Amino acid sequence: MLTREQAHDIFGVLRKSTSCDEVELLVSGGNFALTRFANNGVTQNVSEENYSFSVRVNLDGRTARATTNKRDAESLKRVVEQAEALARVQQQDPDLLPMPTPREVASHSEGLPDAPPSRYFEATAAMTAGDRAQQVERMVTAGRKHGLTAAGTYSSGAHMEGVFNSRGVTQWHEQSSAEASITMLGENSSGWQKANSTNADDFDAAKLAEIAAEKASLSADPKELPAGKYTVVLEPSAVLDIVGFMFWDFSGLALLDQRSFLNDRVGKQIFGDELNISDDVYHPLQSGFAFDGEGMRRSRVNLVEGGVPKRVTFARATAALMAKSELGRKVGSVQATGHGFALPNEMGEAPMNIVFAPPKDPKTVDQMVNNVEHGILVTRLWYIREVEPYEKILTGMTRDGTFLIENGKVKHGVRNFRFNQGLIAMLSNIEAMSMPVRASGEESIDMVVPAMTVREFNFTEVTKF
Repeated sequence: MLTREQAHDIFGVLRKSTSCDEVELLVSGGNFALTRFANNGVTQNVSEENYSFSVRVNLDGRTARATTNKRDAESLKRVVEQAEALARVQQQDPDLLPMPTPREVASHSEGLPDAPPSRYFEATAAMTAGDRAQQVERMVTAGRKHGLTAAGTYSSGAHMEGVFNSRGVTQWHEQSSAEASITMLGENSSGWQKANSTNADDFDAAKLAEIAAEKASLSADPKELPAGKYTVVLEPSAVLDIVGFMFWDFSGLALLDQRSFLNDRVGKQIFGDELNISDDVYHPLQSGFAFDGEGMRRSRVNLVEGGVPKRVTFARATAALMAKSELGRKVGSVQATGHGFALPNEMGEAPMNIVFAPPKDPKTVDQMVNNVEHGILVTRLWYIREVEPYEKILTGMTRDGTFLIENGKVKHGVRNFRFNQGLIAMLSNIEAMSMPVRASGEESIDMVVPAMTVREFNFTEVTKF
């Protein structure tokens, strides 16, 4: 994998190639390999090593970026020329800030850990196609045992991110990764599980497969229930994929643009008072790098306290704009939090390391099921789309393990539902939560989230499967 020293040398070449006021290099990439399986056998094995060298220049109040994945001297010279050419035809931006300095980065780092926990595990980064095939065999064996067909992926690799700028900021992060996703298929039912971590030893692929197989077996011959409002027990992956739609709105620029559902709601009770959510890249179950697209250190930000949205995230430029805005007096602390995307961009910033706090009285999923007289257990939600942005009304479907709960017991599988559900209402109707865990889905970034029991979840249609 590309080393910090090699990236620094590349930045040196870029600096010598430009006469612009300032230059910045974002470098990212690494090794990624994936083994795909279907019909109880490996069908594909792919691997790639690739790097992106993204160059931004500031020139007389203008800024622009160009990117290449080649690192020979001629390609690096060309990408600088392209960034300069793009900058020269831009309008001057009166809000464009100079690139940050090490002193500015340090002043925003007070009280933060020096770095996140170690997220690079050599054994995970060094996994071979044979290692992944062994994991696939363990998952397929679980399917065969239950008379099911297994399909899915197992991936592994290592990744780096780096920021260098001509004012002296240098940031670097390396991490490994492993991920297993498995679907078990029966004649008229399915079960699913997914997990990932920076350390492959953190999850057991065979155990995941066994859970997926049990779900597929238990939901065979699903029965149809009428649509309507039910008490639901949402497993962590289901919670993840639906709540993920609201965190893009915890952005200072989204507030300034009035495209956030938090406009006029920061500081007001809108969720249940047991809900506490933060953005915390330093949490031991989180992953990723502790700096943003300009190299600013990520702060811990308490987004929701006691059901009240308290703070949003800020890039440097957004914080400066917010401080000059009348809205600045209404949104709490206004300062760069290290959540900005690479410039230039139209999105500003967003929290990327969501962590739900443990509830006062956590329950296991089994305990939550035991406390439901009549309801639905949901393994996952998928194909979720936003219907109404201010009330955060979402539509989507259940999938791969939907069950009837009667008198505290899972009775049998049911046909899947389509739902139309407002997020604010859902997070005001929480009856119980589990301890948060690292969860993965398909619609949202990985988070540390609990399972939830929610009243009056609104299913609007029944599917044919």
